[in-house]
Amino acid sequence: MTATSAVYSALAAYGWDDAWAEAFAPHAAHGLLPGRVVRVDRGLCDIVTPAGTVRADTEFVVPRDPMKVVCTGDWVAVDADGDPRYVRAYLPRRTAFVRSTSSKRSEGQILAANVDHAVVAVSLAVDLDLGRVERFLALAWESGAQPVVVLTKADLVPDPVTLAHLVQDVETSAPGVPVLTVSALHGEGLDVLVALVGAGTSVLIGQSGAGKSTLANALVGADVMDVRAARDVDGKGRHTTTTRNLLALPSGGVLIDTPGLRGVGLYDAESGVGQVFTEIEELAERCRFHDCAHETEPDCAVRSAVESGDLAPRRLESYRKLLRENQWIVAKTDARVRAELRRDWKRKGAAGKAAMELKRGRWE
Repeated sequence: MTATSAVYSALAAYGWDDAWAEAFAPHAAHGLLPGRVVRVDRGLCDIVTPAGTVRADTEFVVPRDPMKVVCTGDWVAVDADGDPRYVRAYLPRRTAFVRSTSSKRSEGQILAANVDHAVVAVSLAVDLDLGRVERFLALAWESGAQPVVVLTKADLVPDPVTLAHLVQDVETSAPGVPVLTVSALHGEGLDVLVALVGAGTSVLIGQSGAGKSTLANALVGADVMDVRAARDVDGKGRHTTTTRNLLALPSGGVLIDTPGLRGVGLYDAESGVGQVFTEIEELAERCRFHDCAHETEPDCAVRSAVESGDLAPRRLESYRKLLRENQWIVAKTDARVRAELRRDWKRKGAAGKAAMELKRGRWE
């Protein structure tokens, strides 16, 4: 067996292909090993390589930009031997799942790299929060991955009519996204999900208590992730998963399980927001003004759709909210966007002042 075929044999289950081999070639010339990061913890990471799983330090790839730190899912070049071993570089990412941090500097936090599917787990044990689903989907679309919504704990909704309505509500909020119902406890609906994630890499995201660890165990076919019961009062659970773990699935494909996300901030996700609200974006093309804010402008096709009942008011409000949030995040680091926001605030302030003066004139 040649060295190249040995690499393929060892790493094929983790997504190694000809394109990765070509990208790694310069590092191979320096005697480094290719590998995929399966776990990162405080500057150290576990990497699956042709020589087995090794522990390595990321000291030599610690940049100032938090978006360029080594993360789960990265393909890296690591020392062939030594104690300790070091990651020397990571290969250019095909996709990256990113959210904003709570930092005042508007930094992004990369959650997973080189992902093909973003599986958004939503628990049916509590009331659906469609706004949160839309937020997760905006991040997923922006990452470059194909989103999938999985409604977990479907066994808690025994009435098929009620379940069908819940699915329809999510489908309306997730245009172009498959929506699956799954009961990992009873194995219902898993076959469809297994077929969908059976090729490529999938990242599993959602709130604490959404059933991600149970779902991961069901897909892997073993109890690889710790599971704890969610609170009955609100369906929330403690963080049973504290790191992002990459797992090879027995039926093919790779799964990255992530800790529950209580805060899901957008990070430069305007394109992702647009894909979540495709019907609003299409309606906006028929507005009189190309920069219509869909508020008070005349001949606004979006507001007309709301008034006629063709567009749910909740969808428009959610769209506005996510766009405002994303614009605010971008404005922190983009002077041009900050200037545009100031002009918009001044324009709205002047319009409000004029309206108040008009009212006063009528009263007098």
